[in-house]
Amino acid sequence: MNDHIKELRAKAMALPLTPGVYIMRDRNRNIIYIGKAKALKNRVSQYFGSQKNHPEKVRRMVEQVEDFEYILTDSEFEALVLECSLIKQHAPKYNILLKDDKGYHYIKVTAGKWPRIMEAKQKLDDGATYIGPYISSWAVKQAVDEARKVFRIPTCNRKFPQEIGKGRPCLNYFIKQCSAPCRGRIKENEYMEQIKDALEFLRGGSSASIRDLTARMNEAAENLEFERAARIRDRIQAIRNIGDKQKVVAAKVREQDIIALAQGPQNSCFEVFRFSDGRLYDREDFLMGDVGDPKAARMEFLQQYYEMRQVPPQITMDGEVESADTLTLWLSEKAGRKVKLTVPQKGEQAQLVQMCYSNAAEKLAQYSGRTGREASALEELGRLLGLPHPPGYLEAYDISNLGGSENVAGMVVFENGRPLKSAYRKFKIKGFEGQDDYGSMREVISRRLEEYQKNRDSGEGFGRLPDLILLDGGKGHVSAVRPVLESYGLDIPLFGMVKDNKHRTRAVTGDGGEIAIHANRQVFTLISLIQDEVHRFAIGYHRQSRKKKAISSSLLSIEGIGPSRAKALLKYFQTIKRIGEASVEELSCAPSMNRTAAEHVYRYFHPENGEE
Repeated sequence: MNDHIKELRAKAMALPLTPGVYIMRDRNRNIIYIGKAKALKNRVSQYFGSQKNHPEKVRRMVEQVEDFEYILTDSEFEALVLECSLIKQHAPKYNILLKDDKGYHYIKVTAGKWPRIMEAKQKLDDGATYIGPYISSWAVKQAVDEARKVFRIPTCNRKFPQEIGKGRPCLNYFIKQCSAPCRGRIKENEYMEQIKDALEFLRGGSSASIRDLTARMNEAAENLEFERAARIRDRIQAIRNIGDKQKVVAAKVREQDIIALAQGPQNSCFEVFRFSDGRLYDREDFLMGDVGDPKAARMEFLQQYYEMRQVPPQITMDGEVESADTLTLWLSEKAGRKVKLTVPQKGEQAQLVQMCYSNAAEKLAQYSGRTGREASALEELGRLLGLPHPPGYLEAYDISNLGGSENVAGMVVFENGRPLKSAYRKFKIKGFEGQDDYGSMREVISRRLEEYQKNRDSGEGFGRLPDLILLDGGKGHVSAVRPVLESYGLDIPLFGMVKDNKHRTRAVTGDGGEIAIHANRQVFTLISLIQDEVHRFAIGYHRQSRKKKAISSSLLSIEGIGPSRAKALLKYFQTIKRIGEASVEELSCAPSMNRTAAEHVYRYFHPENGEE
């Protein structure tokens, strides 16, 4: 701990144990972080204590803190209100900041004959009719798609009436999602009636449209206009079909927001599902950098998000929220009614939360260049092992030997859920002879950390520390290696991968016992893949070493060939076969060789010739 951090800690320890807001400033007096605390002394002093348990985001922030100041409040609730106001005013770089810059969206109905319905990002002076504005582009897209399908409005780029009768109708006509004006299958007055009905549907919703259409259908039937009544009946059925599909994403809780957080090694994503009348009507996602502690991140997100939006009666989260009681009070006051903050564990609500989380993980995966399954597996693995964030960069180790001979180890690396083969490393055990898996694992980890000390400034290869270390072994291996990590002052999560009696992955073990992974298919598949890969890599190196030793032994039996010359020959000719096919002159040209030694080697592989 440097002297400046010690000074800041001493200042923090002098703070009162009362609620308040603290403000972190850098050397240029810029505000870089604003937080609230129930007890200022306890909260602020944590920043300037040991940095081992802090997330990377907090460590970076603390490194830039030149000084801090604070404002006392009468309660934690007042501190929360003041914190929200100050964050909005100063927008500090290390607070979660949501910019409401998504813009407005409109539903556009083009001017002239044979109009079209489409989405628009801005309102132009082009004679078209605009419905809106709407904040959500997703909601606009959903509404336009539904209206087009129900009222069979074309989505193509053909111009009418110029292109009527020119070309074949598209697939949408055959699946009854287009009335095919291009083939003259509908008159202009009938088409305009479809457009009128679509606009009423968009403005009034499905219930109002069904009531109006039903009245018109009955009127047409009474007037013996059976074809027109049949067309209206088909539209009513199409609207009901849309409603049936929407029930798939519906909830018993009539009005609520569901929010989930997916975290990656460098980035995070919040997903929001908004429900009204029990139906999903909008969704939003927010990509951001490393947000650190998920409890604190959820609290900050809720503060920022509902500063800009209406607060629903219920907010359903995927995990615990810091200062939940105080935050609920703030949300209730903002909404003007009681707001419920809940974390469901089972049932329909838990399933909806999982769906929301899966969408967040998929969005994060697309941004990070991974699949949603990989991102979800890492997220679940992090949660299962109690890690502060998903292990984006992990190392796995395995020992391989045959009765203590040719004792070697393999290290494999997985980055973002995928093998990073350029970072794989091989180790030959040098510290002792014989079989001692615990001692071998200690030596390997020690040598790896020694390389880290030498290359830490590069931040690459051995100069990069993993988010997680996995050992192919049980609790004994973990206990044997843990003191090595502690001796280097490193707090890297360490676990063993346990196999059953059929050599298949069974569980993960730490200092506290085994953690079952069978219940989570994605985590089980990932751990099995890692364990199989490190075993393959280690045993492959072991077989290679044994083969090389056998080849070296055959060369050492030749007169005048010692270990150095045998090694030089193998390196020069690559294979024993090429050594046997070489002439005396070719053998003489190899490093460390002379004419006499070359003749001995040649006679060894060509005993029938005696001399060349």
